[in-house]
Amino acid sequence: MFDIDIDLIKKYDTPGPRYTSYPTAPHFNESFTHKDYLKEIKNTNRGRNLPDLSLYFHLPFCDTLCYFCGCNMIVTKNRERIKRYIDDVKREINQITTHLSGDRKVVQLHWGGGTPTHLNPEEIIDLNLYIHDRFEFNPVVEAGCEIDPRELTKEHLEALRSGGFNRISMGVQDINESVQKAVNRIQPEALTRQVVHWVRELGFDSINLDLMYGLPFQSAKNFERTVDAIIDIDPDRIALFNFAYVPWMKKHQKAIRPEDLPAPEEKLDIFKMATQKLTQAGYVFIGMDHFAKPDDELALALNEKKLYRNFQGYSTHAGADLYAMGITSISQFGRIYAQNIKKEKPYRAALDQGILPTAKGCYLSDDDLLRRHVIIKLMCDFELDFVSIEDKFNIDFEAYFGLGLSRLNEMMADDLLFIENRTLKITHMGRLLIRNIAMKFDGYLERKEDYARYSRTV
Repeated sequence: MFDIDIDLIKKYDTPGPRYTSYPTAPHFNESFTHKDYLKEIKNTNRGRNLPDLSLYFHLPFCDTLCYFCGCNMIVTKNRERIKRYIDDVKREINQITTHLSGDRKVVQLHWGGGTPTHLNPEEIIDLNLYIHDRFEFNPVVEAGCEIDPRELTKEHLEALRSGGFNRISMGVQDINESVQKAVNRIQPEALTRQVVHWVRELGFDSINLDLMYGLPFQSAKNFERTVDAIIDIDPDRIALFNFAYVPWMKKHQKAIRPEDLPAPEEKLDIFKMATQKLTQAGYVFIGMDHFAKPDDELALALNEKKLYRNFQGYSTHAGADLYAMGITSISQFGRIYAQNIKKEKPYRAALDQGILPTAKGCYLSDDDLLRRHVIIKLMCDFELDFVSIEDKFNIDFEAYFGLGLSRLNEMMADDLLFIENRTLKITHMGRLLIRNIAMKFDGYLERKEDYARYSRTV
């Protein structure tokens, strides 16, 4: 456990990117088309010793609308609509695999949404078999799926486990009934415990539970019961997300009344209480929102400086090329990001034309590649060796990042970081404000070219 200076948290609690990518998604543009994406696929599938593959599938459908949700999701009970979407994803798989080198192996698979388990067990088995038939899988693969316990049967989990899935991530948010009612997500604690029991009974390697602070009617006092219950349930990983109240982006969040949200001071007290209780219970603070048991792969990767960060959050597969399929999904490899079309009908229309359903993306400049590397190192290693950056990118670090380094002086005075022997090291307190530190190395912010509206950093 470490002390948290709430005054420093208040001081640096400003809007900022989460850096699941750099450049961040607002910098993707429509001049990047399906032709650019296809060209880069072909360019990165030549030669030998190619990187491993990471696959992401966006399955957007949900049974009900959670008012806090910031995901790209679709509420529907139309089973024909879901079936047709699965067929579309299969067509996109075919378009991708046509151009992949045959000896590349999948080391990571993730289904996200939405709610992937809004598919029925038969649909889960069918899609998973199709994926495994079209891609070559490494014998050792990290295969995870997000689930919603409210519409889940044990058969759903059996379908996932029999198909090779070994990791489960499940939203809880808060066990307090008044909070659940306010965000339209009724999920009794007994149900959460039942599903966790099934997951363990079926032999999944790891389970992650998501919590969220800053929701209506939360307080440090009533959220403490939720944290205690989660510690008792004993998941391998815990994500403690800051509720991003962005009604200008997510219109359904207008169903949440601003006056019902905890005051900024109360929200920070919730964050402090939860973070201290989780670390006191033995969980390792991985970075930003994530906690893991000391023997978990994420914690081990943190100690060994092998963590990576992408659109799926923290990962242990730094060298893999990410191919993402389904609406809104974002692929990342080589020098590009490519995001798919966000709506079903135009997504389907692109597939009907035999083209990749790319909506926008970007090519990374040399400066982008350098700054992305620096930001990832900061967010994953919590330190930065200037010499290694110089050797990798052939620059003078202090000259190149002079402005950013000068803007760290106040943070150094506040004991968030220090520099010795040309290595920047982040303190325990600084880890809680890692987004703020990373922002000092963001070229778009430095050049005042970033006009996006972000959620707050804490």
